Parts: sequence; C-alpha cells; structure tokens
Amino acid sequence: MISKHQINIKKAQKAIEVGKPQIKGAKMRQRYHFMAEVGWINDPNGLIFFNNKYHFFYQYNPYDSCWGAMHWGHAVSDDMIQWRYLPIALAPSEDYDNHERGGCFSGSSIEHDGKLYLVYTGVANSGDGFVQTQCLAYSEDGINFDKYEKNPIITAPEGYDQANFRDPKVWKHGDYFYLVCGAQKDNLAKALLYRSLNLKDWEYINVLAESRGELGHMWECPDFYQIGDKYVLMFSPIGLHERTTLYLVGDMDYATGKFNYSNIGEIDWGLDYYAPQSFLDGKDRRLIVGWANAWDWMPWWKDWGPSYKENWCGSFGIPREVKLLKDNTLMFIPVEEFEKLRYDENIKENIEIGNKKYEIQCGDGIAYEIKIKIDLKKTTAESFELLLRCSDTKETVITFDLKKSELTFDRNNSDGWSNGVSRSTLKLNDKNILDVHIFVDQSSIEIFTDNYQTVHSANVFAGNDQNKNYIVVQNGKVTFEKLCTWGMETSMK
Repeated sequence: MISKHQINIKKAQKAIEVGKPQIKGAKMRQRYHFMAEVGWINDPNGLIFFNNKYHFFYQYNPYDSCWGAMHWGHAVSDDMIQWRYLPIALAPSEDYDNHERGGCFSGSSIEHDGKLYLVYTGVANSGDGFVQTQCLAYSEDGINFDKYEKNPIITAPEGYDQANFRDPKVWKHGDYFYLVCGAQKDNLAKALLYRSLNLKDWEYINVLAESRGELGHMWECPDFYQIGDKYVLMFSPIGLHERTTLYLVGDMDYATGKFNYSNIGEIDWGLDYYAPQSFLDGKDRRLIVGWANAWDWMPWWKDWGPSYKENWCGSFGIPREVKLLKDNTLMFIPVEEFEKLRYDENIKENIEIGNKKYEIQCGDGIAYEIKIKIDLKKTTAESFELLLRCSDTKETVITFDLKKSELTFDRNNSDGWSNGVSRSTLKLNDKNILDVHIFVDQSSIEIFTDNYQTVHSANVFAGNDQNKNYIVVQNGKVTFEKLCTWGMETSMK
C-alpha cells in the first residue's frame, strides 16, 4: 500500500513538471550557481558525499516561489558543477510534520550500514502553537526515503521553547552518533548536544554552547566539526543585526559534552548568505554551502526579489573549502572545480591605474571571475572602487578604503530594486599584497579578500545590459601586481 508520504511526493513532483515551462525565458536564473528546478529554495540540508557523488538536499517549496510548507529537494553531482535532479526526498505527511506553515524543516544526513539517513525537524501545529521535533528518515538506495515509524526521535527538553527547537546536525565520533540542534530558553540561544548508538534512541548530554545575549536569541542551522586539532561551531544567529553567519573555534570535551571556544569570526559579511552547512567530501575537504538570500527579519529585506516573479527563488553560494589558520581563525576558499568553467582568460601584470576609470574585460561582463593582487607598498591612493555589472545609470560599488581598513559593498544603485550596504574590516596590518577574488553570476556577486578570511556575498538582479565593469582610482595610483579575468560558462539551466 502506498504511503501518504509517497502520495505527497508524487503530488509535488507533478507540480514541478507543471512549473518547468513557466521558467523558460526567465531573465534572472543563475548560470553556474546551484538552484532548484522551479519554486522556492532556502537552507542547504543533508549535504554529503555518498556513493562517490555529491548530494545536495535543500529546503524546498515546489508549489510556489515563496516560502511555504517545507519539502526536501534533492540533486546529485560528480563535481558540484553539473547537477541531476532526483525525486523529492521528504514531503510533509505526518501529524508531526504536516502543516502549511511548517513541514520538513532543515537537518542533515549520515551514512550508516550502507543506508543513507536523514535527520530533520518536523514542524506541526494542532491549534496550541507550533511544535518542532527531530525526526528520522532512511533510504536503501539514497533516493527513495521512508520516515521512521516511531518519529519523533527527540522532543524539546522541559523549559525550552518547543517552537524554537530545530535544525539537527548529526556526526559520528567513536562509538556514538552525536547531534546538535538549535534551541531557545528564556529568550536566549542554545546549542543542545545529544548522542545515540543507533540513530533512533537519543540521550541528552549537555548545552554544547550558548548565548547570554551577546550572540543572539536563537541559533539556526548549527554545525559542528573537527578541523585540525580544533573544533568549529557554525550557526546563523537571530538578533545580531547585520551578523548572520558566525563561527566559533575552540576545544571539545566529549566526556562532558561541552565546547569551549576562544575565537569568534564571521563566515560571510554579505547581505545574502545564510545557514551554511558543512560536509567532508571524497578528497577529505571540509566544504560549506550556504543559502544566497535573506529573511524578512533582516534590516535590508524588501521582498524575495525579482526572481520570484519568474516562478523561482533562491540559489546557493559557491561551495567553499574551510581551512584552519595558525591563529585559529578560518579561511573560506572557493572550490577549484569551478575553474573548469573558465573561458577567455586575460592576464595583465604590473599595471598602474591612477586618477581614471579603467574598464575590466571579463567574458560577457555578466558571468565571470576576477582575481587581483595589489601591491600595497607601491600604491599611493587611499582608496579605490570596483564598479561591477554597470550600465549607463546603474552600478554595484565595492569600495576598498585602504586608509580606514574598511571594505563596503553598496548595492543601493545596483538594479533598481536591491538596497543595502554591507561592510567589514580589511586586514591590512603588516601586509604587502591585498588579494581579491570575485565571482559574478547573473544575479549574484561574491567578494573574497584578506586571504579568503573576509567574504561578502549579495544578490544583484542586474539585466544583461549591465555588462560593463570598471576599476576607479582617484587621488593617487593603485599598482596591480596581477589582474586575471575569465568569463564563466553556463552549467545550470
């Protein structure tokens, strides 16, 4: 007998097929950043390298281009460039995960005994308020998933807000599976730690880490992993204004279940990067992928952007490799696989730009990559600007203020719709070279600098007539040791 879950998956698949023709001719679809086929996408879920393939699951509404009852979409790839969409993995269907403003919320995946397990948050509301619980699903083939008959497997501890208890991340250490999920008590954020021998029966261990107000009132999509001899806790905090993706680096005591951190940093300062999740791939790289959009509680939010009018909304940032530096801070390097999309290489060395507007040649000026090395010792200008995706009247302005050690990303005149300015410190102490690495796609810009320790990602919904890009220097000169550009081929449809 076919289950209600299977029926709802088939229904959702039909909605996808109906929606596909509606996005033909969509002007804002990304060319090489991951997107769903149609509809709404948000948090990356269950990222895993399984059976020699990259599996991306994701929060998904196949029925609309706005947020709604959450499903889990699913796609696989050999290289994170070319993707094949698989059937929806999870659909709302049970008392614990079937609500139009709930469903199958975020979670993670793990392989055990040859099976692929998904641990996710079920969200329901029977009239007494929303209830979030942790649930389990499993698959023999990594494609078709059944929900565990004894769900939910974890409920909120006494005293915790059961409407803010979500986003489990699972991993294996020693003989035990461990799980961390976001929680809230007394309007303060907590990351709760559990352990299990079989993924079905869980024991509460401790508060892994917490906010006393300085780190927000809820941590969404917590992620915990070892890198080198240290541990990292990542999360997206609510209540910290422009800070939306944090990492903590420290030491883990599995005997007590307590994480003691000594360093704190920002994964991405941009206006559109949220809920990054990590996984280890077949090359033993710790990779992260984040959602390239913003929530309605963020100060710069207007609505979901022009793309939702084209029957789709949301994409992922470029996958990034995480590396630990000697000072126990992190760097986030775009994965090398995207180099295979490059064409029309242009390399210029030892050029000086002063008191003028210099046009950058980079593919078609719409989807491209730029790498820059600036000789700070030979540079006399106090600042310079990159003007990206420009027309005669519109431009995105990236300002490198060398005097004040500040980077700003201004999209108030980017496209006639977007607004907001992101900013961060530039790490210029004792530095001779400033490195800048940029990825631009149809509707996004990602800026990496400071040896990949500072990142700004934001959506820019620029039309194809916005295909000019410039370097602007005033009051002095900037010496470019190297300026490399490439166009980027299309890999997504």
